[in-house]
Amino acid sequence: MVKKVVLRQMGGSVGATIPKEMADRFHLSKGDEIFILETDQGILLTPYDPDFEKAMLVYEKGAKKYRHALNELSK
Repeated sequence: MVKKVVLRQMGGSVGATIPKEMADRFHLSKGDEIFILETDQGILLTPYDPDFEKAMLVYEKGAKKYRHALNELSK
């Protein structure tokens, strides 16, 4: 879905309003954090933290390597 929005001055920044139907579809509400990424195609707004995904990959690698120790620690 493509929606046109108008950018507005918000203090020292520029902001855009996310249409209600898009906010509802992505379960976004007041106070939620979203992330803005620069891509080759332009700007990407996403509710998913790319650093969190990297951290989870590191965790999964460590959890696999130390699964026996983590299992013992959980007892």
